[in-house]
Amino acid sequence: MAPLCCVVLLLPALALALGPGGPRRLPALGEAEELAEELWGAGLPGDLPELEPECRQLLADFAEGSAALTGCLGRSARPVRLCQACHRHYRHLLAQYGNIARAVGNSSESHNCAKSILTSDRLQIVVTLSDFFNETWEAANCPNCLKNNSEGLSNSTVEFLDLFNKSLTCFEHNLQGQTVHLSPNNYTEVCKNCNETYKMLNDLYNNLQRMNRQGGESGHSAHLCIDVEDAMNITRKLWSRTFNCSVPCSDTVPVIAVSSFILFLPIVFYLSSFLHSKQKKRILILPKRIQSNASLVNIQEKYS
Repeated sequence: MAPLCCVVLLLPALALALGPGGPRRLPALGEAEELAEELWGAGLPGDLPELEPECRQLLADFAEGSAALTGCLGRSARPVRLCQACHRHYRHLLAQYGNIARAVGNSSESHNCAKSILTSDRLQIVVTLSDFFNETWEAANCPNCLKNNSEGLSNSTVEFLDLFNKSLTCFEHNLQGQTVHLSPNNYTEVCKNCNETYKMLNDLYNNLQRMNRQGGESGHSAHLCIDVEDAMNITRKLWSRTFNCSVPCSDTVPVIAVSSFILFLPIVFYLSSFLHSKQKKRILILPKRIQSNASLVNIQEKYS
């Protein structure tokens, strides 16, 4: 088989052969192929290095890892299961990219694998693919579902997903039990029998949000991962829109108390102002002239 560069050299001749005149130009294609082989055998000018076998193997491993991760992301898009289904593929691809970045050829004349694979051309397809996977992983906030070393799901995520599956199982079980007796729009049994499970799931999700703002098990302070967010969104839509259920809010009493206090503040203010104005007393002050006359009379009586 002719080397890859021979195929590149044959492209102009192939275009001529398949252009106007088609098959009549096939002899020219054969002559061009012979000329290309002669040039390659004689040694073309310029630097056209071939990848070392170990570098080619590293590139093939990265290509296989990229294909595996792409397939996993596509299959896990709906419902969203990116982090829990693809974290092994992503970690494996990171290791393969690291192998390329650190690898060098065996012979002294061979080119560095990192330079040949990563930065030898303007497109830098391997770097572009790696950046795409990293950005997708970070946008999904997958580190917030995983342990610090990304070897598996965190304990809190496992607990949430287990409770999520129990909620869906409860929904399904009660729907099967009531469809025979009730109309499709009446989901009383679902609301009644799954209320406790849903409340536990909702409380756990709120706790995970609070923990994550402070930096939880994963050490990342950001949104929850897309798997957990999507699972909670699905459950809330089923509960409130499809089943038309509701859970009493535990903060209702404090909210009513504070609202009532604020509502009565103006009344208390105006009432106190009115009472204060009515209680004012008038203070009478005797004129100094009257006081002086009284003292003069006392003196006269004393010496009379």
